[in-house]
Amino acid sequence: MVGTHLQEDDMRMTRLSMTIAAVVMAACGGGDGIPHSNGTGPAPFDPDRPYVPQVAPADLSANITNPLFPAPVGARWSYRATTDEGVESIEVRVLAETRSVWGATARVVRDTVHIDDQMVEDTWDWYGQDATGNVWYLGEDTTEYVDGLPAGNAGAWESGVDGALPGVNMLAAPQVGDVYRQEYYAGVAEDVANVVANDAAVTVPAGSWTGCLETRDRSALDPDLDERKFYCPGVGNVLVLEGDVRVELIEYAGL
Repeated sequence: MVGTHLQEDDMRMTRLSMTIAAVVMAACGGGDGIPHSNGTGPAPFDPDRPYVPQVAPADLSANITNPLFPAPVGARWSYRATTDEGVESIEVRVLAETRSVWGATARVVRDTVHIDDQMVEDTWDWYGQDATGNVWYLGEDTTEYVDGLPAGNAGAWESGVDGALPGVNMLAAPQVGDVYRQEYYAGVAEDVANVVANDAAVTVPAGSWTGCLETRDRSALDPDLDERKFYCPGVGNVLVLEGDVRVELIEYAGL
């Protein structure tokens, strides 16, 4: 499992760092500027309350059918962006394999990132869908690369390990104003999304769509993280905007 490879001393230091980070965030009003859920939704974001995801492991299926985040086995998406570091290429593939996470059977999705044809990140994400249609994000095993060599696992987390809990990647019926945690590993992974539109029109190299969902994704830990994501029915994520960078869907298959 993610995180279990640390030596005992390293583990104690990691937990101490997480505790310090949580105290600092609480003292500074962690999550300021991000709307709160006010106790509503399957994965509420209310920093002054303990986080309790409204789902049980037994309720989750590896069959991901949400029309705004479809993930049938064999589906793939290719994205591209021009960045200061070079041309970024992202490949996302839904694998046939599943993984036991948090007592649930999760679908495995592999996400690889290259800059100018050199690998910079390789991530294995785990998802499950509840009976209502909410798609839950159960964690990720991620490896960063420098000069083609593994260089670290920053950001890796797994529901059920060291207090980490699942968040929602896509709501069953998103409405403007909805706010939800996308992940929860205190002091390490605390991304939050809120729905800002459900009638967006989007054009990228892979096509044009209307009636798309737009979310604003931010982090309760990093105020500099601020993205707009667009999800279109039957396709999923087609565009990400972060500052001046446009991550666009180039092509897709298997849907």
